[in-house]
Amino acid sequence: MLDLYINAALQTLGMVTVSALFSALFGLLLALVLVTTGPGDLYASPLANRVIGNIVNVFRSIPFIILLVVLLPFTRLVVGTTIGVWAAVVPLSIAGTPFFARIAEVSLREVDRGLIEAAQAMGALRWHVVRHVLLPEALPGIVSGLTITVVAMIGSSAMAGAVGAGGLGDLAIRYGYQRFNTELMFAVLVGLVVLVTFVQAAGDRISRRFDHRA
Repeated sequence: MLDLYINAALQTLGMVTVSALFSALFGLLLALVLVTTGPGDLYASPLANRVIGNIVNVFRSIPFIILLVVLLPFTRLVVGTTIGVWAAVVPLSIAGTPFFARIAEVSLREVDRGLIEAAQAMGALRWHVVRHVLLPEALPGIVSGLTITVVAMIGSSAMAGAVGAGGLGDLAIRYGYQRFNTELMFAVLVGLVVLVTFVQAAGDRISRRFDHRA
């Protein structure tokens, strides 16, 4: 049973890590598009902004367990299976991307407009403003947002165990709940709490390190 627990913990770490990387990459790109395409922004395109914003809102509004089931055909198309760790990465990434995008968008919009205008007054190109002003100034908030996203993913990964995705959630359901093994279910709960606590502490520390105001 200890070997099963360790293997399940490693599966959870794997699916959450890979999903977090995809969500961070695509979510940040989405956030930048939403921030820079608004009316009066660097790459103003109100129509594109509304369309992308609505798509993000649609995916954010779908409960993960429903999204997990709806995406089964797409998951099979992408990874060739609907069970296991890699099958869980697809819905986790798709759910995490719009979630993180909105959080990163808030951090990017909180950047002082005076800094952006000053950079433009000095002749900075628009992509220079994004690279050297928006991203560095918003980085602490972006890191905090990614931390929140990863914590949410840990909970979602446990939920994904209900459909055979592997990990601690699958272990708790198959060997804990279905076999009335209360001790194992408690051990899984402790493992998830420890994992969330570690992620939150690490994220807070990294965020403070990037915060020049701290």
